[in-house]
Amino acid sequence: MLRRLALDALAHSDLDAKLAALRSIGPAAPVDCDEPIDEPAGIPGRAARPLLVPHARLPRRSMASAEGRAALIHALAHIEANAVDLALDIVWRFAGMPEAFYRDWLGVAREEALHFSLLREHLRSMGHEYGDFPAHDALWEMAAKTRHDVLARVALVPRTLETRGLDASPPIRAKLVAAGDLRAGEILDIILRDEIGHVALGNRWYRWLCTQRGLDPVTTYAELAERHGAPRQRGPFNLEARRAAGFTEAELALLG
Repeated sequence: MLRRLALDALAHSDLDAKLAALRSIGPAAPVDCDEPIDEPAGIPGRAARPLLVPHARLPRRSMASAEGRAALIHALAHIEANAVDLALDIVWRFAGMPEAFYRDWLGVAREEALHFSLLREHLRSMGHEYGDFPAHDALWEMAAKTRHDVLARVALVPRTLETRGLDASPPIRAKLVAAGDLRAGEILDIILRDEIGHVALGNRWYRWLCTQRGLDPVTTYAELAERHGAPRQRGPFNLEARRAAGFTEAELALLG
């Protein structure tokens, strides 16, 4: 039941309907852990806006302008909207995991929805709406690459792409606050706090899966990253946040 409800929410193309469907999933909903579910067409549901373009085609905007700051808030809101889809997708897609796995990631979906709502509200206060600026689809592209293997999914989405957010958040926050956007700084503080927890879940379930399969976590991660074309991790790194999210010193020592 819970996994099918997550899929139903993911399928909504209207973002407000998607968020409402997510909110309607009760905490006591039974979890159909072992039920295989066929993937329907059109996943994830997407609205016509924002226009999705390759990352390299996104225009660069100066933080010195109000429009440039709004574009940055829009980009952050888009990341959080995608994070809702990613969390819902991992709930329904991968059968055979413990019940706690599905409840953990449904909780993540709820927190990502809160992050999106906070950023969209702030964007509206700046005179813009979500969808006013173009965006890229890199997060979902990695989800598509890892759709057949839950180990690859937790290795390369929460432990790689979302972990990059731990590194990027402090300098972005500093720039926005320096430009006078104190509310954005408050929102980014909330997001960083919660994202440390999300990455920690990725680490926990990644290591659990490696143990179940008799794999070494460090060498397996390198193999998965190469196989699926994960982006190379580039500094500066937020080592404090990475440690709080459960990365080992051995893993941190391998960062480029």
